[in-house]
Parts: sequence; C-alpha cells; structure tokens
Amino acid sequence: MFSSRSANTAQIPRPVEEAHLDDAVRVSFTGRLMLPDHEEYDCTATEMTAERAQFTCPGVARRGDRVIAYLQHIGRIEGTVTTLTPAGFLIAINAPERKREKLAAQLAWIAKRQLLGLPEDRRHDRLTPRNAKAQLVLEDGVLVACRLIDLSLSGAAIEIENRPPLGTRVQLGKNMSGKIVRHFMEGVAVEFDRVQSPDALIEFL
Repeated sequence: MFSSRSANTAQIPRPVEEAHLDDAVRVSFTGRLMLPDHEEYDCTATEMTAERAQFTCPGVARRGDRVIAYLQHIGRIEGTVTTLTPAGFLIAINAPERKREKLAAQLAWIAKRQLLGLPEDRRHDRLTPRNAKAQLVLEDGVLVACRLIDLSLSGAAIEIENRPPLGTRVQLGKNMSGKIVRHFMEGVAVEFDRVQSPDALIEFL
C-alpha cells in the first residue's frame, strides 16, 4: 500500500502555528503514515485525545490533507490535517464511536500510569515493520493475508479481517509460531512460543 521515502526529504517553507490540545495525553507512539502524495513517512504521535492527535513527521502536509497512520499500540488511525506545527501537524481523527471509546480507554490508562509513575508493561521493545504485508498460517494450514502493526521478539500485533478465536495456534513468517492471546478492534495480538532472535525479524524490518 505504501511506498517509502527517506526521512531526509527536503522541507519547503510552510506557515505554522503553536499547537495545543486541551486534556491531551502525552505519548510517544512511533509508526508510519501516508499523506496524499502516497509516500510513506516515519512519524511519532506526541499528544492524543480520542478526537485529535499531534504528529511529528518530516513529510510536508497541508491543511485538509487526509492522513492514514499505523502506530505502535494503537494500530490504524486516520484523519484530516487541521493545524501545521514547526515539527509536523495536528489531525482531527476520523473514527466510529466504538473506536473512539477504545482509544479514550487506552489514553486514560496511559495517563493513569504516568500519574502513578508506573513503568510500561512491555517485555520487549515493539518495532514498526517496514514490510507490513504478511501471512498467518493457521492450525489447519490455511494461509490468511494480514498486516503487521508492530512486532517484537516476544509477539506481534496483527491487522486481520476475520479474527481467529483466542488460543488459536498460528505461525508468522518462516518459523515464528505462537498463539492468539488478545483481540482488538483491527485484529489480534500473537504471543510467540519463545523469544525470537533479532535475525528472525529481519524479513519484516
């Protein structure tokens, strides 16, 4: 879906504003996004509410541009650029009510964790794959097309149209086997049977 462009893309002058999101949660969700030029850019969501998000991104956007982003922990979000900032832009998130409720719950937990000074509940850093297209092999040998949202040495978040039941055994890539441990809006979370070596992830990174 995406083509790739270097983060060193030349910038052009653009009007910017100081952005402020009321009641926003400070986050650091890395990922990739696509602008109307159909190029893919590295990005980081730095502040979010259930309605709006602020991005840092080397891609040059204009007000009214449609943005599609895939972020770690969040998955796919899309929206429209409303404000340009020195380092990126703000978008108004376009999502159904159910997706907004889920996002609001995630952000509320992050805010609570920050308030209490709790560490992130992650065993391994999650990476955003550059080669997101993949296939899951189900227990009966059926191949199912999917898209990787993020990937770590211990598991993966996968966007998939029809979510197999919890506990279903699957294989990702050449030898990363595991089981489905969680459902979310866009797909499933897979926990690998064993911690993978970094070399096992190379085909997707």
